[in-house]
Amino acid sequence: MSRYNAADIKKDRLRFTKNKQSSGLILLSIAANAFYFVSIYSSDAGGYYYRFFIVASIVYNLIFMLAAFLASEGVKNYKLSYAYTAIVLGVLQAARIFYIPLRAHRAPNPVVGAENLNVMSNGQFCYVTACLLISAALLICAGVIGIQKTTTLNRYQAELDRMKREG
Repeated sequence: MSRYNAADIKKDRLRFTKNKQSSGLILLSIAANAFYFVSIYSSDAGGYYYRFFIVASIVYNLIFMLAAFLASEGVKNYKLSYAYTAIVLGVLQAARIFYIPLRAHRAPNPVVGAENLNVMSNGQFCYVTACLLISAALLICAGVIGIQKTTTLNRYQAELDRMKREG
């Protein structure tokens, strides 16, 4: 009879496989973010978006995508700090709802003849909010899964090292 059970085999497999689940979730969050910014940047609201804050948003999007991709590679290789980075990025994605979408949804449209409309319609607001929330949820899930798997692997590796020292 083998001294290893199914749980031990599952933990041992972590040593030889990548954390593709967390990595894939982060890549999906980048795609959701891309849908968000395409919707925002393709809007034509009479110059409302052509201000400094949109430049800051574009720079943030670039930094976000780079950081998320780096986190994707990090969690794939069981690096705990990248799992925490994914969670932080997820929280920041949720907070972004209050920056452009909510402000644009409340702002009157500067286009002549559109005085009774807001810069961002209800439909677009719901769409971009959903994109950001999906991105945030995927990042947070990826981070939590990454923390669980990395912690399990680290504990198992420490157990193997202890058994090896004891002989």
